[in-house]
Amino acid sequence: MLDKIAADLPIVADLCRADMLLYTWEGRGQVVIRAQARPHSSAPLYQDDRVGDSEPEEAIGGFRDVRLRTYRLIAMDVRGASVARQILPVRNRKGRLIAMLARDAYWFAHERHRRRARAFQRALLDFMWMAVQGRLPETGQLSPFREHDGIMYVDAEGHIRYLSGICAEIYRGLGYRDSLIDRHVSDLETTDSQMVQEAINEGRALERSVEEAGGLYIRKVLPIVSQELSWVGHAARWLSPRAKRTWRQRGAFLLIRDATEAVRTQRELETQMAIVREVHHRVKNNLQVIASIMRMEARRAQLEETRAALEDGVQRILSVAVVHEFLSQQAEGTTINLRDVTGRIIAQVQQSLLPPDKEIEVSFAGPDIWLPAERATQCALIVNELVQNAIEHGMAERQEGRISVELVDEGGSVCMVVADDGQGLGEGFDLDTQANLGLTLVRSMVVRDLRGRFAIESTGQGTRALVVFDK
Repeated sequence: MLDKIAADLPIVADLCRADMLLYTWEGRGQVVIRAQARPHSSAPLYQDDRVGDSEPEEAIGGFRDVRLRTYRLIAMDVRGASVARQILPVRNRKGRLIAMLARDAYWFAHERHRRRARAFQRALLDFMWMAVQGRLPETGQLSPFREHDGIMYVDAEGHIRYLSGICAEIYRGLGYRDSLIDRHVSDLETTDSQMVQEAINEGRALERSVEEAGGLYIRKVLPIVSQELSWVGHAARWLSPRAKRTWRQRGAFLLIRDATEAVRTQRELETQMAIVREVHHRVKNNLQVIASIMRMEARRAQLEETRAALEDGVQRILSVAVVHEFLSQQAEGTTINLRDVTGRIIAQVQQSLLPPDKEIEVSFAGPDIWLPAERATQCALIVNELVQNAIEHGMAERQEGRISVELVDEGGSVCMVVADDGQGLGEGFDLDTQANLGLTLVRSMVVRDLRGRFAIESTGQGTRALVVFDK
């Protein structure tokens, strides 16, 4: 039962425009917060997660007060602000008190709520009682009720008894200039009446998006029932757990959101992202064309030095093309998974540079690490150069060997390690004076662009290159 109540707290917090806290008894005069929900419809009181926090029983006016059958209102202070705490008892089917539900709102918000229509106040209280008794329909599939959404209360006979100011404004935009209070919901030429009737008859929550008057409106309907207790002899026993209880239909809340502008903005954003993805796709294709031309020139080159320089250029261009390929495939073209890019670069280098007659194994390990596109491009070039360097220099005179690439997520930073069991760097190697073009390019990108740290050393069993930079 408590799990069901905890699952329903978000929608209750949204409709009440208040923080909801579910307390259970911990013992020794202490209570503990079992569940918490912050509202989407107003500024929350508690920014931090309070689940598991302990408080004295006085915080909820005494937990084991078996006489508490209705709600209790107490004043309290939260960070210097006056807060109204409304407390409802949670009882199991045998009538035993098992928890307390606290509704915390700033005092001025509580006073403003008290000035709303009595019918709405009563319906909202019934809704809260449904929550504490586990009677709310499943609401997990509903989108949140937000600050600029409207709310309407329709009674069991179908008459509109309350509209929030936002709700009235939305319906004025739909052509209903006069007050809708006390009108029957079927008078509206919308889907409201059908949805309310369906929700009440089936006892379930509904949410639908409907295009009307050139706009898009999202409606949610929540049926409301209340529990009535029968008189069983005298007043002292009227609130007894053994009193006969019946459930009566009270109507429904209809929540409405004008999503026209949000949908239009989303569609414009999707159009722009599609254009960006197409640009990345064309850049990738153009880079591959350039790489193909350079590869043809490399085959025709007569000098070995020229051919090697062209082949190195081809690998660098294809490394950048890989990043653009990923950007062209993603819905959100802002970040790239470094693990995916690294895996593609390694496969690309293996296919281009590893002779088929050599048994050189290239292994790769690492978690998903999401980086901005610019940093991912730099990393792609760095991985390309380091793996290529390991193949061309570490494994130059070997028929078999092993190259490993590892990514390490260190929270705010990334560590890239490329190691091989080849011939090493040679005695007295100096990165400042003896580095080839590839290592010079790597150090430049790491230090200048990534503002990180680059080191390369012989390990006695080969070479190990280390790159560390902030995300």
